[in-house]
Parts: sequence; structure tokens; C-alpha cells
Amino acid sequence: MPSINKFWGITAPLSILILLCSTCPANAKQHKTPTAAKTPAPAITHNPATVINIAYLGQTPPPPAVVSLLNPIIKDLGVAGAELAITDNNTTGQFTGQHFKLSHFTVPPEGDTNSLFQQAINGKFAYLLTDLPAKPLLALVDLPATAPLLVFDVANSDDRLRGADCRSNILHILPSRAMRADALAQYMVKKRWRKWFLVTGDAPQDQLFAEALKRASKRFGMTVVAEKIWQHHHDARRTTQSEIAEFSQIDDDYDVLVVADEQGQFGEYLDYRTWAARPVIGTQGLIATAWHPVHEQWGAIQIQNRFKDKTGRWMEERDYAAYLAVRALGEAIIRSQSNAAQAIKDYLLSPHFALQGYKGTPLSFRSWDGQLRQPVLLAAPRSLVEVAPIEGFLHPQSELDTLGYDAPETLCTTNRQAQ
Repeated sequence: MPSINKFWGITAPLSILILLCSTCPANAKQHKTPTAAKTPAPAITHNPATVINIAYLGQTPPPPAVVSLLNPIIKDLGVAGAELAITDNNTTGQFTGQHFKLSHFTVPPEGDTNSLFQQAINGKFAYLLTDLPAKPLLALVDLPATAPLLVFDVANSDDRLRGADCRSNILHILPSRAMRADALAQYMVKKRWRKWFLVTGDAPQDQLFAEALKRASKRFGMTVVAEKIWQHHHDARRTTQSEIAEFSQIDDDYDVLVVADEQGQFGEYLDYRTWAARPVIGTQGLIATAWHPVHEQWGAIQIQNRFKDKTGRWMEERDYAAYLAVRALGEAIIRSQSNAAQAIKDYLLSPHFALQGYKGTPLSFRSWDGQLRQPVLLAAPRSLVEVAPIEGFLHPQSELDTLGYDAPETLCTTNRQAQ
């Protein structure tokens, strides 16, 4: 087998040599591959988020004039809405490099608001939500220390704060009394209920809303055929059956009973007890409000459920106002790409700002008085009746400006900008 011998004679020794060499120790000087020194992997660094500190300054309200088990006292009214908005802002802030923080401060009913501001807020915050009555609010914003701050008023509907007593660094979130009255009047025009019987409480707030209602009646061609002031100060629940029937007898016929009772002293007892069978509108009956638990359209059910899951109760109008204030601030900071209070305010008052408020149309601020223009809900206790502005009421720029004081009507000149 010459071929096999030839193979083993030539090929086998070469194979054995290769096998043996593969097991021989290598020459360290000639064959050792230098090993690079181990260096730690570079640390992954994250740019720290810009912290946006917001202060919420409220005042403990006095006990309600009328206590009802259906309307429990809410301890976190307003601030709960702001906290939900902080959560929403921070969801977006993860991607835009901002982190929002809310600090809550409360003044007792007779406490010194200015003193608490100087001690706890001054120099630490550029943005302030105020849940204060008009008088302490004006005293606060007139301090020199508050001049650089951007203040969101989430508690007041006073027209004078948007008019003769307006301030340049306040933005108002709730609809004014004029906006509410105009919303009701537009619906009355739609229903052709043109003759009003106006019943007013004797509290100062009731008189202010009555004035707004009378302004709206003239603006939309209505007639107040009679006006009375409710002056019965005893328990209305015990005596209304006879007193209201007698009180509501007037010589003129009317289409609707309009009530101005912001304290809730008597308005709830007018339904079904008047001498003439007429619908009730105003502060009771069909009301004009920024928010209501029955509102479910345009995604509102989503925020209603989230708020209820978080707090165990329904969102109130004050909660909604605080929610919008924080969301507006977050939107402006992201869109303007600035953290300076003046730059934020300029953007908020500009035509570029738009905020989704679960009402079917974007919300924005009026440059002439700092008022948030927004649709107004017309709601009965358990149903949403209509949303104002009502279809057919037109405006050159925005139908939302058919509610409240338009630019040519305003008494405020502080915030005025070119339109």
C-alpha cells in the first residue's frame, strides 16, 4: 500500500509537529500580546431638571352661612386641583427638563397675609397662586416685593379686579361675574325668556352679582320687570313655603326668576314655591360656572375620574381654577423656553398661547385685563344644560369675548397691549 505509506511518511510527521507545537509553551518575549489596562466605563450623566417652584397662598374661609349635609366642608379645596396639575406638568417635564414643585401656605381667617408672604414666600418663589378674597389680594400685590412675581388669582370673580382695580401682575382664572351673567343672558335670549324678576340677597356679593345681571339684561335686550331684596334672616327651611309665595307675588308678568344669592341663604328654596310657576336661574337653579361634576364632554370625564380617584371627591370650580393656573404656567414655560416671570407673562398674554381646558375650545388670556377667556357651563344640579357662548353670538376676534367686558368696554388700562 504505497499510497498509504507515502501519506504516513510525509503527512503524519507534519501533523504531529503541528499538534506538538500547539501544546508547547509560547515564548513570552516574542509571542505575549500586551494587555491594555482596565479603565472604568465612563459614568452616564443626566442634566439636572430645572426646578419650577410655585407657591399656593390661601386663607381659611369662615364657616359657611348655611350648613348642609349635601355640601360638606372641603379642606383641600383649590389646592387639590393644583396638585393634580403638578403631576400632569411633571409628566411632560420628564422630556423637557423641568420639575414642578408646589408649596402650600394658609392664613387663618383673621391672619396677616402680608406677614406670611414676607416670611415664607418672598424671595423664594417667582410664581404664586392666590386663593384670597379681593381685599387681602390687592393688599398683597401692592407690596413692592410682589412686583416681579406672576400671580394667578384662582378665587375671585369680582369685576373690579378686572376693571378699575386691575393690577398688571395678576391673571384671573375664574369667570368674572359679568361673564357668568352674560352666559345666562345669552341662554335666556335663546329661550326667549326676556322678562326677568330679579331677587337679590342683602350681602355685598349679592349686590355685585345683581349689578352684573342688570348689565347683561341691557346688553342683550332683556327687561327687569321687578326687583326685590330678600331680607328674611330666620331659618328659610322652616318658613319658605308661605313666605316665598307671598314674596313672589308681583303685578307684572315675568318669564324667569333670576336670583343673586352667592351665600346660599335663600336661593335653594325658591324652586317650586313661587306664586307663579317660573324657572329659576342665577346663583341657584340654572347656574353659570367654570366647572361642574356633571360635565363629561371633550375629555372632561377623564379628568373628573382622575381627580376623584386622587382625592375621593368631585372636582369643584376652585379646584379647576387652580388646575388651569398650574397647567397654564407649565405650558407657557415649555413653549416660551424661558423661566423668567416677565417672559412667561408676555407669552401668556400673547396670541400664541392656547390651553386645553376640556371645554371644546382652547383657552387664552385677555391682554387688556388678564382674564382667562373660556366657555362657561350652564348647569342644573344634575345635568349640563348648555355651554356659553351660545351659537349665534358673534365677535370679530373670538366668540368667547362676547362674555364679560370686551376690550372697548374695559376700565383696566394696566395690561393693555396692541390687539
